[in-house]
Amino acid sequence: MGLKGYEKAALFLIALGEDVASEVLKSLDPVTVKTLTLQMKRFRRVTKKDLEEVIKEAAGIIERDEIPVSGPDFIKNLLPRGLGEERAREVMEIISEESPFELFEGTDPKALAAVLRNEHPQIIAMALSLMEPEKAAKVLNLFPDKLKGEVASRIAVMERIPEEGIEELREILKGRIRISTVTSPLRAGRIRELKGTKALADILNYCDKVTEEIVFQKIEEQDIDLADEIRENMFTFEDFITLDDRSIQLILKEVSTDDLAIALKTATEALKEKIFKNMSQRAVQILKDEMEAKGPVRVSDIQKAQKNIASVARRLEKEGRIIISKGGEGVVV
Repeated sequence: MGLKGYEKAALFLIALGEDVASEVLKSLDPVTVKTLTLQMKRFRRVTKKDLEEVIKEAAGIIERDEIPVSGPDFIKNLLPRGLGEERAREVMEIISEESPFELFEGTDPKALAAVLRNEHPQIIAMALSLMEPEKAAKVLNLFPDKLKGEVASRIAVMERIPEEGIEELREILKGRIRISTVTSPLRAGRIRELKGTKALADILNYCDKVTEEIVFQKIEEQDIDLADEIRENMFTFEDFITLDDRSIQLILKEVSTDDLAIALKTATEALKEKIFKNMSQRAVQILKDEMEAKGPVRVSDIQKAQKNIASVARRLEKEGRIIISKGGEGVVV
């Protein structure tokens, strides 16, 4: 099935068994432990082919085509041995907080769209908010135009998803499409906090242009400020690193040196270099002198300058002078 790095590592630990795997985890950093255990949790059955890909030398001990693996039980027994009770509890809590995404993992977007399109827009909005943005975008793209706007406007104002909502989705999907069989790990009363404008912006970054326009038309009818906030989350100053040189040059012509000098204060070195290479040597020197002359700058002023520049990029895109990449598509000028 084309296993990748952490998938291979997770299968390797599972094949080693709890005793050996727990000793291995002792020597790993917390981030790696978290990543590996999250991956192990996703496995239900491991095929012979998969194990041979990871540990060819162990192929001789595999006697069946498939080996049942109880991911959650394995992790529950494994972590305390390798990390101790307290650290194991912390890792399990992190896994629990992230696992609502598993509800839709491995499910075809077309199947999801077919099932969800007949549900109430609020239910659909909740479902899309629990998906990875790219998958949510694929589902949203498949809805009728009217439904796209209704669902998106609800995502934009959503602040939380209670456990009951996740369980309601399980009941709706049960028996109609293949979903994760893991019982919802959210504890009773647990609520998934959500910033709707950011969630919708992340989804729209992967949507096609038609869907994006329909969504903004609907939201602007209700609240122009809300639409502006979503746009700000869709393309930020940090995203300039994804633009082509010509687009950056067009943007730089319309921003002030003062805003640029302030905005670059917290920029990454990679972003600074991308900006500098699209300026003349003289202009770069003037900009660097300006940045040095300003000294310390308040974070709020930096954020304001970055928003000003990002708004220029969004305006140029609206005017059709540049096209900002969405969802990994190429940039066209």
